[in-house]
Amino acid sequence: MKNRASLITMTLYLLFLLIPIYWLINMSLKTNTEITSTFSIFPQTFTFANYITILTDPSWYMGYVNSMIYVVMNTMISITVALPAAYAFSRYSFMGDKHLFFWLLTNRMSPPAVFALPFFQLYSSIGLFDTHIAVALAHCLFNVPLAVWILEGFMRGVPKEIDETAYIDGYSFPRFFIRIFMPLVASGIGVAAFFCFMFSWVELLLSRTLTAVNAKSIAATMTRTVSASGMDWGVLAAAGVLTIIPGALVIYFVRNYIAKGFALGRV
Repeated sequence: MKNRASLITMTLYLLFLLIPIYWLINMSLKTNTEITSTFSIFPQTFTFANYITILTDPSWYMGYVNSMIYVVMNTMISITVALPAAYAFSRYSFMGDKHLFFWLLTNRMSPPAVFALPFFQLYSSIGLFDTHIAVALAHCLFNVPLAVWILEGFMRGVPKEIDETAYIDGYSFPRFFIRIFMPLVASGIGVAAFFCFMFSWVELLLSRTLTAVNAKSIAATMTRTVSASGMDWGVLAAAGVLTIIPGALVIYFVRNYIAKGFALGRV
């Protein structure tokens, strides 16, 4: 009886979560006229015109390209910087280490709106405004502390004796770190990369403030869909469906790493 109640509760909860996604797909297959004039659970006339618009209009599909470029750049930079920092926090004790670690986390706790104006003024002054690297570096302010925190927990689970044994065997630190240590914390790297990717992919304020045309993200593009004829609901819904797909694919490929992160209590 208890298992049956749990199953029913979980089923209802999943249905509740899937309703917005279904309605988004439902809208993406309708015309604007049908969306605004009638209420229907299924499209009365299926149309893929909204998706065709997304895939053929450069102002739309370049938003996905731009987003993917700066998201990948940010994820690579964040993990590259976080790996040695997390190793230092997990292996060494030094003056102010706990205070420095806490300061890193406070950056992650701050809302992006706090840094939007300083970043805009700085990047405009040095010529980085409306570039992919501008958004990637801005997101590092939030993703590097998160990646350090996640990786530090995984690295503490690796015995220090492995480091000492590698040094005795004649390994240099770079060789030991890349060949031996990184494979041992591959799960942590996967979890950290996932969260860095997801934050950059869904973040709107900085990506909209720091770009205009050349590097405008899909999130920023979706907020600028009002035309003389009004809101283009069908195209906006189709863009939303296509925006969900990359995140879903990333979750699928790193799901085992995320599960291990939860098991270790670091996620």
